[in-house]
Amino acid sequence: MTVPPPPHIGRVAYFGTPALAVAPLRALVEAGLEVPVVVSAPDKRRGRGPALSPSPVKAWALEAGLATSDDPDAALLTPVDLAVVVAYGRILRANVLDRIAFVNLHVSLLPRWRGAAPIERAILAGDERTGVCVMEVTEGLDEGAVYARAETDIDAKTTDDLRAELVEAGTQLLLECIRSGFGPAIPQVGEVTYASKIDPSERRIDWGGPAARADRVVRVGGAWTTLAGKRLKVLSATPTDVVAAPGALDVATGSVGCGVGSLTLVTVQPEGRAAMSAADWVRGAHVSAGDRLGS
Repeated sequence: MTVPPPPHIGRVAYFGTPALAVAPLRALVEAGLEVPVVVSAPDKRRGRGPALSPSPVKAWALEAGLATSDDPDAALLTPVDLAVVVAYGRILRANVLDRIAFVNLHVSLLPRWRGAAPIERAILAGDERTGVCVMEVTEGLDEGAVYARAETDIDAKTTDDLRAELVEAGTQLLLECIRSGFGPAIPQVGEVTYASKIDPSERRIDWGGPAARADRVVRVGGAWTTLAGKRLKVLSATPTDVVAAPGALDVATGSVGCGVGSLTLVTVQPEGRAAMSAADWVRGAHVSAGDRLGS
């Protein structure tokens, strides 16, 4: 059973974990809403030492003087009008969903890209547009009806670019719904696709494919290739129409040939070294004639 949001909302429980979920929490507090509890993932090791550290959301909540918990049932211990979920990362049980009105910010145009990596999947698939939905939370994976949505062009944006844009847009939608009422939730219509997590192998650049595809892999983040058996991360790049053999590096321009077109490297990170401009890397890479990336 889904509990609908009440017409007047003053007290909000918040469920979130990573850094991207901090801004919506901050906005709720700055809007004057009372947040009696913030539920986040349990503390964990985040560095090389043995000490446990709180999630970004929990850390911000503690600094703001808000009560925190890693138990979803904590939201049942104090009266709240609404629970907001933003990248919480854990499954919510029916005993909680049946007693509190839950809404979620999901960064896709549902029902396209339900699941864990909707922004990355939209970029990799070459989608022209994406968006963010304020939706019901149900026991099914991102199956809830949608209260409000906003759309944007993907263009040449990166995962980080889109994430920041969509979280901001979703936060404003959420605040508008809280102020003016959520209204009826519209069931999702259309073809359902799922956004599974990106496997490291999917981040490897295929120089035999088109430059446009390689560019999308770079914009997703974590793109990599190899040269002489060592890994090279490609942090930013630009696709071009230059024709060259797949994987062949032009040391004068930093351009690498693809199956169709080329990809001009802009910022890279060689294995065991800091990020640097592609021009600086090329000068010190000792590339020989005939060497190819990815071989």
